[in-house]
Amino acid sequence: MQTKFPANIVPPRFGRRDSNPLPAPNASVEETAIVQSILGRLNGAAERSREGRAANPQAAARPRRRKLDRETAATADRRRVVTAVRQAQAAVMKKIDTEAVARLSRAALVEQLSPLVGETLADQGLQLNQVEQRDFVTLLVNDMIGLGPLESLLADESVTDIMVNGPDHVYVERGGLLERTAIAFRDDEHVMGIANRIANRVGRRIDETTPSVDARLADGSRVHVIIPPLALKGPTISIRKFPKTAITLDTMVKQRNLSASMATVLSVAARARLNILISGGTGSGKTTLLNALSQLIDPRERIITIEDAAELRLQQPHVVPLETRLSNIEGRGEVTIRELVRNALRMRPDRIIVGEIRGEEAFDMLQAMNTGHDGSLGTIHANKPRDALSRLENMVAMAGINMPAKAVRTQIANAINMIIQVERMRDGIRRITRISELTGMEGDVIMMHDLYTFEFEDLEDGEVRGHFASSGLRPNFTPRAQYFGLEKLLTENNK
Repeated sequence: MQTKFPANIVPPRFGRRDSNPLPAPNASVEETAIVQSILGRLNGAAERSREGRAANPQAAARPRRRKLDRETAATADRRRVVTAVRQAQAAVMKKIDTEAVARLSRAALVEQLSPLVGETLADQGLQLNQVEQRDFVTLLVNDMIGLGPLESLLADESVTDIMVNGPDHVYVERGGLLERTAIAFRDDEHVMGIANRIANRVGRRIDETTPSVDARLADGSRVHVIIPPLALKGPTISIRKFPKTAITLDTMVKQRNLSASMATVLSVAARARLNILISGGTGSGKTTLLNALSQLIDPRERIITIEDAAELRLQQPHVVPLETRLSNIEGRGEVTIRELVRNALRMRPDRIIVGEIRGEEAFDMLQAMNTGHDGSLGTIHANKPRDALSRLENMVAMAGINMPAKAVRTQIANAINMIIQVERMRDGIRRITRISELTGMEGDVIMMHDLYTFEFEDLEDGEVRGHFASSGLRPNFTPRAQYFGLEKLLTENNK
């Protein structure tokens, strides 16, 4: 009976021992390249030796080694080579002044390491050719000033997420689907070294007193680290990569994230300074959509962005990014999103963008939207637009403000003009499933209607089939679009 695996999991391959491309455990990409090259040279020498014996009739008559014995010997050879490479790596590291290394550029470090590596390899009796020695230097440099085994994944444009589950299990997301990689770390200490390097670069720490941290890489990629005792299987690192080129609404239309008609409505909404809330689950593409909408903001406007870990990449010239701060080892100095929102109100903002609304800062954000700071944007975790409104209501209660439920809902209805729901579907494609517009209050209920929805049809060959449907309703913000000279664009789009 054949086992069926979920669509987002790459099944393992069974059968011959060499049918799975994963290398020996605990190997980085550079280390694997070195080991494979050395083994290739060794196997080539062994093959030539066998050919020589085959030419000798007496040698040819000897019994052949069983296949299992040959595989066992190959595994032992690999492990011996891996051990030799790591011993040489440790020997080089002992000769290096780590403080001096931190002050060198990557190119300068490579230049100084090359002769030292040659001497160490000679002392260790490990013979490497020019290509192998180059990979060995790269391995050392990545471990000393880079992110070790993760460097190759960060350079891979097809990878959108990197997940390190302890030293031996590294997964990536490609095209919306998860797959296990051949990469692994040496041990827990190796993973912790990389985690500390990430946290230290943004002025944060990760230790037993602070066993989880949000950070970012130099390219803007978002990082979350959680370590024992909270992570039971060893240090865990989650990296969300963002495209190096800016994604626009037109790009999203080509990627089938939304229709051209929906893109026009969102373009008008952003340029007409509507207050927009983007709702969705983890990894659904909320931040990507937020970045795309932000590109439509007038470059003359002053924008204040507020985030836990700065990851928004706005292209406008007048952007002031603010980032929260954790408390120090004495429990002091913490700066929350709510405090940053209050500060932003005193900074003469044209727009306020909150990377993620998740707590008591929701009250201050609603106050800002209701007091002249229109055109504000934010994201929230919710499954549906109606759920997003319920979550906002609960977050306002977290602020300790004693307000009647109807008063809170009235503030929400007056503050927010549009909710965009995004979802990552089974085929890995992120789609906008709803564009909902808030139209006011009726009794104690916030009224809203859908302008667009995604209608699911079926699942064919692992791909979700469906279409984006318009409700045909006239957008409630048409008068505002007229004020900004965008009514014609909106009217033609609704024909």
